[in-house]
Amino acid sequence: MGEMKNLLSTLESHLATLPVTTSVQLSSGERIGPDDSAVQLNFRSPKALAALADGQIGSVGAAIVEGWVDVKGCARDIMAVATGLLQGNPVELAPTWLEQTVSKAKSLAMHTLTRDAEQIQFHYDLSDEFYALWLDPRRVYSCAYYRDLSMSLAQAQEAKLDHICKKLQLQPGERFWDIGSGWGGLIFWAAENYGVQAHGITLSRNQFEYVQRQIEAKGLQGRVTVELRDYRQMEGVLPFDKIGSVGMFEHVGSAYLAEYFQTIHQMLRPGGMALVHGITAGGVGNGEVGAGIGDFISRYIFPGGELMHISRVLHDLGKSGLEMVDVENLRPHYARTLWAWSDSLEAQLAQAQSILTAQYDADRAARALRAYRLYLAGCAMGFEHGWVALHQMLCIKPDGDLQHGVMPGAQSRYAFNREYIYR
Repeated sequence: MGEMKNLLSTLESHLATLPVTTSVQLSSGERIGPDDSAVQLNFRSPKALAALADGQIGSVGAAIVEGWVDVKGCARDIMAVATGLLQGNPVELAPTWLEQTVSKAKSLAMHTLTRDAEQIQFHYDLSDEFYALWLDPRRVYSCAYYRDLSMSLAQAQEAKLDHICKKLQLQPGERFWDIGSGWGGLIFWAAENYGVQAHGITLSRNQFEYVQRQIEAKGLQGRVTVELRDYRQMEGVLPFDKIGSVGMFEHVGSAYLAEYFQTIHQMLRPGGMALVHGITAGGVGNGEVGAGIGDFISRYIFPGGELMHISRVLHDLGKSGLEMVDVENLRPHYARTLWAWSDSLEAQLAQAQSILTAQYDADRAARALRAYRLYLAGCAMGFEHGWVALHQMLCIKPDGDLQHGVMPGAQSRYAFNREYIYR
């Protein structure tokens, strides 16, 4: 009884400091906070209540997904409350030696060929119609590029696709490989606007079948191809002139990151360029966001997903023999992208529920929708605060020729300045 009283006292003091009015209702009916608060939490589980008081936001999120806690309020207000309840910075704590050892063993086990396929299908094969509801018309499921702040999400996604193609200096007739090609946004854009021969690979059956249908609908047979294939199974395929990898290496795993870059090096012709675009950890030592947030993402959204700091990523990139020539951090762009996705989903909750219920039982559909609402808004919050980042890394495979190229010693066609990107 005394512990509960202390818990409620601690929670009440927390609520008073939050940026938006918040109330908590217990299973007994007792309420803390004003009746007309902007965010209202109805707790059915004392364990979840303790997690809230301790700042374990991920555990509270899990309780919401499981239906042990009801939450009312707009997504932005809910995330403001979540941020206010955190006990310190969730990316400051570095892992111990033991934690690093366990993490490496876990990474090795999680990223077999079979498990990677299962983990990708868990997320991306949820429902094409569900994703289409809140993504842009091209279904580009990665950070947009707001070249102009007045851009809509759809315009910013096209700007991102073009930004990548310009960085890679794609030329007509070049063979372009997209590792983890999603719903085909990049391979279609590259083929239609830059005249390349584009080849995508994915582990998602839904995405693979969708892209096949789009190839036929767009009349791009012979110019765009797609395969259900793991990046580690490219035996017998000729090297490519250019390579793109967007939102992919987050699924690779820390134990396999070196092999991932070695594969890019192997599959890239000498003098060719590759662009790797992906989420990186905000902290130098942490592999996931703390306060239970990373655990929530792994459990409900991206099983097997791992984040690494940009310094670790560039280390393994350089070790493979690739040369990094340009790095750009688009972190604020991803915060805006995620808020656009979140706002779109929040505006269509009834339709989203209907789509999911048509494919799954009512309980699974409700749990999935609650998970995605928290995931999109929570990730937007994470990028805003710098707990995670988004980097585009442009690299070359040096060809050893010091005489050709646009400047002496370039060893590729890269211009070694950014003017060509923005012209």
